[in-house]
Amino acid sequence: MAAEIHSRPQSSRPVLLSKIEGHQDAVTAALLIPKEDGVITASEDRTIRVWLKRDSGQYWPSIYHTMASPCSAMAYHHDSRRIFVGQDNGAVMEFHVSEDFNKMNFIKTYPAHQNRVSAIIFSLTAEWVISTGHDKCVSWMCTRSGNMLGRHFFTSWASCLQYDFDTQYAFVGDYSGQITLLKLEQNTCSVITTLKGHEGSIACLWWDPIQRLLFSGASDNSIIMWDIGGRKGRTLLLQGHQVQSLCYLQLTRQLVSCSSDGGIAVWNMDVSREEAPQWLESDSCQKCEQPFFWNIKQMWDTKTLGLRQHCRKCGQAVCGKCSSKRSSYPVMGFEFQVRVCDSCYDSIKDEDRTSLATFHEGKHNISHMSMDVARGLMVTCGTDRVVKIWDMTPVVGCSLATGFSPH
Repeated sequence: MAAEIHSRPQSSRPVLLSKIEGHQDAVTAALLIPKEDGVITASEDRTIRVWLKRDSGQYWPSIYHTMASPCSAMAYHHDSRRIFVGQDNGAVMEFHVSEDFNKMNFIKTYPAHQNRVSAIIFSLTAEWVISTGHDKCVSWMCTRSGNMLGRHFFTSWASCLQYDFDTQYAFVGDYSGQITLLKLEQNTCSVITTLKGHEGSIACLWWDPIQRLLFSGASDNSIIMWDIGGRKGRTLLLQGHQVQSLCYLQLTRQLVSCSSDGGIAVWNMDVSREEAPQWLESDSCQKCEQPFFWNIKQMWDTKTLGLRQHCRKCGQAVCGKCSSKRSSYPVMGFEFQVRVCDSCYDSIKDEDRTSLATFHEGKHNISHMSMDVARGLMVTCGTDRVVKIWDMTPVVGCSLATGFSPH
């Protein structure tokens, strides 16, 4: 059951509308039903549930279905009312939901993986169900025949997936911190490129087909924006929290990210941002020339020793004495204080420290988030077994009402 929390007061932070409780284990996916007061959830407790809002304002399960294995991922296609549920045993199961969302019929099982399914996307045009799994592969299967069309293997667990429906390009993030861009064909695929920039495993991806931007969040507490459409290799870094889920709002040029510690961040991408520099290699401080500890000869000659650090603004290798200051620099994605060399610190003006993001407290562990962009609603879920529905319009703007729903 769920309690009605607020009626939608105006504020500068997300407004909690409802809290849904009832799952007995972590909720791995929660999706808002477009144009309906309803939520579909999948959980480690082996259940998939459809929750509808009653006249009392509370959400109650209209569908409660038990699976053979814990549910690990889910996709929902509203026009055809098809639900695809990935499981811990590697199978993907397809269901069809009735028009009144009170009945769900089993369609077929897809033997997509040999291990836990991490992400699912359904393409109605191609009639493909595309998925990634902890068996280190991406697979695509025909939803008409149920047959496997193709597989591509990686060197580590495939953790997340995005797909461009027009070009049939798939973006796969993995636990090594790499993102692979694949062109999927009927019975084969080709690797277009690999994107390397994160120092931790990729937790989530978001693809914006309009601006052709790819956003990736990783365990290294960073988000990278990859300008795929620009074809110049341009990347922007956003650093702040351990991101678990992303959604880019193309209409308002804002990026919403959620983290495992309950943080909800809204990043303003409608500004001119600077690319973070590549870190420079040097055996001695590039400011005072003090040798770093592995530079044995210069250490002996000068009788000095230093530890190498890097200025986040200019990328130079500097010693501790020459980088004693800390500063935020939001235009480069550093919303919190980071190490900068003394000369860069002096060059940063007060207005340069003006934040380009807002951070909010979701007050529960968030492992998955999805948004209904047209209504400005967001649903979050996580290991605390709670599902929360938020009104995001006070934060992202009421103009979302004229936006579009992704995919």
